Amino acid sequence: MHPSLTPPRQVKIGDAAAFAGVTPRAIRHYHEIGLLPEPERGGDGRRRYGYDDMIRLLWIRKMSDAGISLDDMRAAFGEAGDEASDRAPDIESVLSRLEETLAAQETAVKCRRAAVRRLQAVGSPLGLLSELVTDRLSHLPPGALRRSDLDALLVTERIFGPLGAAIQAGTFIILATHPDLRAEEDRLEAAEAALDDGVAPDDPRVEELAVQRCAHHMAVNRAIEAAGLDAADEEIFESFDAGLNGEAGKEMSAASAITKMPYDFSPARMRCLELAGRLFGEALANAHAADG
Repeated sequence: MHPSLTPPRQVKIGDAAAFAGVTPRAIRHYHEIGLLPEPERGGDGRRRYGYDDMIRLLWIRKMSDAGISLDDMRAAFGEAGDEASDRAPDIESVLSRLEETLAAQETAVKCRRAAVRRLQAVGSPLGLLSELVTDRLSHLPPGALRRSDLDALLVTERIFGPLGAAIQAGTFIILATHPDLRAEEDRLEAAEAALDDGVAPDDPRVEELAVQRCAHHMAVNRAIEAAGLDAADEEIFESFDAGLNGEAGKEMSAASAITKMPYDFSPARMRCLELAGRLFGEALANAHAADG
């Protein structure tokens, strides 16, 4: 062999990194975690890497390309520093675990691709909601829902899950298809927002507005029944119970979620909402008792 082509017996870290296809920083990290024994330094204080070190680096690079973690590499090589660096890694013990990890990643990728297809088909941001919700709203024309409607569904889904949001979607279907009810909703929201302007909780306007909100809830509820959406709610419950809720277990408890969602409502507005909710519950109970 020509003298100029004679391979060196040892190389510096930059040359070792270039040959192995890694970076000097990565090699230093391998030293720190005990994956690659640190070689002796030369007279200039720099590390020198020999044949066995390069073999170890090449194995590390190949295992990394296969998706094997650094922790699993250490297990495969044995206790670093106590084993000869020219020993080939025993990766059989980590392959089954790697296969499980890859299968989980494949499942996650499939879910993401399905989400992307839903966004392409349904549109954004509606397509970001759960399929249970978007299916309920699929017959509405584009633009029928307001951004505030979607925001409310997003919050409801986080607190009560897809089922709660799907039920709430019935209200927004009615508001989107009944201009008179939408106009009343807008009026009530404006009046409720005005309660934040220094109105005392015991102001008579609070109870008056609560009564009006209850009457509006009842009108929307009658429209839901007239449109047959209440029957659709029952079908949603059945489907949900049959295991179609793909996000089960992802929601925190409703009580915990409510305490973490910030609102800047005044005490007067909060009292109005609470009173309206109680009046609505009583009105529904009375209506059901009369029907029975």
